[in-house]
Order: sequence, then C-alpha cells, then structure tokens
Amino acid sequence: MPTRREFLTRLGMLTGLTLPGMLSWDLLHAAPVNALPDMADKLPNPDSKNVIILGAGLSGLVAAYELNKLGYKCTVIEARERVGGRVFTVRKGSFSEEITNGKLTAEFDEGQYFNAGPSRIPHFHEVTLHYCREFGVKLEVYNNINEAAYYFSEGNGKLSNRKIKKGTLHNDMRGYTAELLAKSLDSSALDLPVTKEDTEKLLEYVRAEGALDIDNIYKGSSRRGYIEYPAAGLYPGTVANPHPLNDIIQSGLIGPDFYGVAEYVYELQQTMLQMTGGNDALVLEFEKRLRSNILLNAEVTKIINGDEGVTILYRNKKGNQQIKGDFCINTIPLKVLSDIDHNYASNHTRAIDKTAYILCGKIGMQFNRRFWEEDEEIFGGITHTNNEIYQIFYPSNDYLSKKGMLIGYYNLNERARIVGELSYAEREKLAYEKGLLIHPQYASTYERKSFSVSWHKTKYSLGGWGIYSEKERHSFYTALLEPDKRTYFAGDHLTYLNGWMAGALQSGRTAVKAIHSRVTGKTFL
Repeated sequence: MPTRREFLTRLGMLTGLTLPGMLSWDLLHAAPVNALPDMADKLPNPDSKNVIILGAGLSGLVAAYELNKLGYKCTVIEARERVGGRVFTVRKGSFSEEITNGKLTAEFDEGQYFNAGPSRIPHFHEVTLHYCREFGVKLEVYNNINEAAYYFSEGNGKLSNRKIKKGTLHNDMRGYTAELLAKSLDSSALDLPVTKEDTEKLLEYVRAEGALDIDNIYKGSSRRGYIEYPAAGLYPGTVANPHPLNDIIQSGLIGPDFYGVAEYVYELQQTMLQMTGGNDALVLEFEKRLRSNILLNAEVTKIINGDEGVTILYRNKKGNQQIKGDFCINTIPLKVLSDIDHNYASNHTRAIDKTAYILCGKIGMQFNRRFWEEDEEIFGGITHTNNEIYQIFYPSNDYLSKKGMLIGYYNLNERARIVGELSYAEREKLAYEKGLLIHPQYASTYERKSFSVSWHKTKYSLGGWGIYSEKERHSFYTALLEPDKRTYFAGDHLTYLNGWMAGALQSGRTAVKAIHSRVTGKTFL
C-alpha cells in the first residue's frame, strides 16, 4: 500500500491536488498568536525603563502598545508624516514620495479608496484578528478567488488576446486532467499497489471531479458556465463548449505566468477578510492609544548602540535631535537601515546590508461606473495576465455603488522593476491601455484619477518585503533574530509571514517578550 507521502506525490504530479489533500489530512496549521507576559508581571515602577522604537509600522506600534501596558516608557520615532508604514490606504489627499518620481497626491472622490499595501487578511492569521477584535475594528469578507474573473494571455495562440473566464479554464483543465488519470487507472498504467476496490473508488472520484462522461471523456459541463443562463419556462440554459486542450496549452494559459496565482496559495484560499473602510483602520486604532508616544516627521540619522543603552540621533522640523533609551526595537526596513549610520555588530550589519527585498507596485484607478459588476457579473476577485500589469483586482466593498476603484495592476519582481521606472503618468497610461484590452469599458468609464506606488522606489520603504533563500534563512535571518547589545530587531522580515500584517504583529510581540524577560529575569513561553 502506498504511504500518504507517495500518494500525494503521485496525485500531485497528475492533478495538482497535493495541497487539498494535505488540508484534508490536517497537515497544515494556523499561525499562532505568540503569548505575551501576564499583566501580573508588569514593572513595579512605571516608566522605569525607556524603550525607543524605530518605525511606526505595525511592528513598532504593537510593541509600543504592549510595552506601555507592561509599564515601560516608549518613544516611537517615525520618518513619515503618518503611521502604518506599508499599511497604506490611499484616499483623497493621501500622498507618498518616491526617490525618482517625487511626491504624488491622490485626487480621488470622497469615499473612494484602495489599499496600496496589505489588502487581505487570511483566515488563519489569528494575531491580526485578535487586535481587530480587541479594538472593535469591523471586518468584511474579501472575495479573493472569483471564477468570474479572467485569464488574459497576450500571444499567438488561438485563445490569446481574449479574456478567458477562470471558471471555464479551471474546469476544462480539471476535466482533461481527470480524463488522463481515469484512462491511466483503467489501464493500470499507474502501477499503484492499491486494491481493486480502492481503484474503483478513486475512479468514481475522478469522474465526479472532472465531470467525465460514462466513457471517461471530458466534454464540458455546466460547472464552467453557460452561453445562456437557465430561466423560467422552457429555458434550461445552454452549456458552453470546453476550450480545446491544445488551444489552452498553445495560448500559454497554463504556463509559468499563471502558476502560483491566488487559488494555489494556502494563505489566499478559503475565507479572506479586510477591514471595512480600509486596512489602515488597525494602525489608526494603535495611533489613538499611542499618540503621545509617537514622533512623526522624525528621520533617524545615527544609531549608537551601547552595552548600557542606546542613543538615537534624528532630524525633524526643529533640526537635529537626540534621545537615549535603555533598549531599542528597530523595525526600520533593512534597505533603509543599511544607509543609516550605526555601529551594529558585523554579523548584524552583514544581514542588514545583504537581505533582499521583493520589488512590487500597485495602482488604484477610479471609474464612474462599476462596469465589472453591471456588465460582467464580477464581484471581487482577480484577473491575471501575462503582461506588465500582471493582475487587476476588483473591489470587495461597496457592491452596487455608482462609482468604484480597481487596482489596475499589482505586479512583482521584473514586471514591477520595469513599471517602477516609469513616471506616474506613464504608469497610468500603461494600466489604462493594458486594462482596455480586457475591459473595453475603460474608454467610457475611467475618470483619469489614479495613484501608483512602487514600494521599492518609495522613500523610507525601498522594497515590498524581505525575501530569503534557504541558506539566508540560516544566516542573515537568524542573525537578526538575536539582539545586538541593547537593540532588538523586529518586522515581518523576521518571521515566516513575510509581507503579511500578521508577521509584523508577531515580530513586534516577540521583541516585547524578549525585552521583558531580560528586564525581569523571568522566562515567558
């Protein structure tokens, strides 16, 4: 009899069903909320220890919030004019500054917005949900996977240069794959040491999974959609014919540009959530509770890390300033920190200088009519392309409203590098022209109001999130997990939840626990 590992490997090679199999056997688990010291262990002398926190992103904010509760005096130093870091909801009047393009201010209508940074909360990110619950932040369902959205492949295939409904493609490929597996089972070509009864049961499953006919042939089904919808009276509906397998392959719709998209990534499956009104709702709740602790528009210029304490030099509107603390939690993105004068140890410095960050960018675009809902029945979800824009995101909020926002592109890596080199106006033109290939309605509904962010070009960020090779996880990553004298490092780049709000929150909490353990001499699990 095959082991689960062997069965999953063989099944995965044929059908891509390895991940669902792992889920069904409970082999994947939720990201935990790392516990903090109990309030009974708070400092007996309030404000007896001073902690300087560099950066008012989620890591810095949660660290200050939890340290305050434990009796520490905290000062958060932030170079931007706002809190949140990459948690950035863009509304009318919002602005950002890039190192090559200068400052950009949003001119959207009141009530229109998009999340230029994190936009989604996975179902198992307990720590993010914990603080939303604690602060009463309202959540709504984020429709990440929508079979009504499209794949669009520029090229020379028969299905190229036309939008293909995801649901039709997925079900066609599911059918053809099941047909292949059914034929293999019938001919015993797989040579699996399973019983005849097991083979018959698996064959039944494969027939149902792929909607095969009695001869184990895939000819399409109602799962992939209709040419005419079922209705009352004598209208049973007309099922659309499947796309020929060869056309799908030749058009590149199952090529590398479409691997690893939303429906294949565990974090992006199942019920996802977003904060009502914008994902900056959580950082704004932290800010309410920490207002007196935060120094905005304060750019760190030098860090002096000592055995007895830390001295931070920074510059604000009043000129050069200095502050001293017993400890420091440094959450500054490593690409930015690399250019700040500091005296960290060599292994920490090497990690700071060498850790890579992903390139990524987004553009929000305002439309006078929600044509994707009215004309194409798309409510949330993502269209994927093989061109520079890569993805179009449809909003999961304010359904059936008059106006709406699309994320006109969300691109990564080389695509993000190419688009990031463009001016703001050129990015808008690119997003418009490429979007027009998929949605002709752009021509009559786009209101010429956009806001683009290339995070690797954005001042005080210089990247999306930290990325590591397996080797670097054992060198750069582990080096920064350890404190350097009185400085502790934090950020989503110091977790296995890179790029997620949960990663930032967990890392900040971890730094709090480490400092409090050091001060009190107690071990907190």
